[in-house]
Amino acid sequence: MKNNDRKETMEKITKFAKELRLPATRRNIKEEIKEAEKSNLNYEDFLCGLLSKESDLRIENGKKNRIRAANFPYKKYLEDLSIDDLPHDAKKKLKVLKSLDFIKNGQNVIFSGSPGTAKTHISIGLGIKAAMAGYKVMFATVPLLINKLKESRSERTLQIFESRFEKYDLVIADELGYISFDKEGSELLFTYLSLRAGRKSTIITTNLSFERWDEIFIDSVMTAAMIDRLTHKSYMINMNGPSYRLKETKKWLKEQN
Repeated sequence: MKNNDRKETMEKITKFAKELRLPATRRNIKEEIKEAEKSNLNYEDFLCGLLSKESDLRIENGKKNRIRAANFPYKKYLEDLSIDDLPHDAKKKLKVLKSLDFIKNGQNVIFSGSPGTAKTHISIGLGIKAAMAGYKVMFATVPLLINKLKESRSERTLQIFESRFEKYDLVIADELGYISFDKEGSELLFTYLSLRAGRKSTIITTNLSFERWDEIFIDSVMTAAMIDRLTHKSYMINMNGPSYRLKETKKWLKEQN
């Protein structure tokens, strides 16, 4: 093939790759052709290698996009946990949770107990693992979730939010109990968490025992109904114990000396 014809063909390949949204092909086609010629690859192996790299890139980008869309406040990984410093119940059940079968089965997970015991760290770690496994995840503190629901109701977009909310494979509702809320907030949270009960998974972190949930939900009947629906076939992890966060801080300070 003449140089001019070859150049024209390469331009066409680049153009088609752009139109078909094949970024790996567009960026690497020249090097891939050189490598194929050098290795004397047949057409089938060359095409297979090209599409394989495109697929790998798409999978990697999908993971990054799902993690970004989940809106985690920061990244925490399960691998970073010091297992020995976790409360006993968390150590015992973490292996089961890591399998992510609870998402496949539409089960909830409730981490309840003392502040600073890695409830949020574990939740985010599970959320990131789920996003990397292909699940659609949403993270929000409970006060922020209620504010979103109230805003959607006032702007008459609640139905759109509901449709989106139901499609998440995993919703992480963090910090239940740190701030109490009014009757409207209680009703909205009850309604939208109930929508997922038995079908899609929700992780809840709370510093309150179930006996004290009526302090934030106000209505005792609603509180009982909420607890009943959220705990049905759920994993309930007792996170009472020494502060994991304080241990991390002491370890960090020791490393600075």
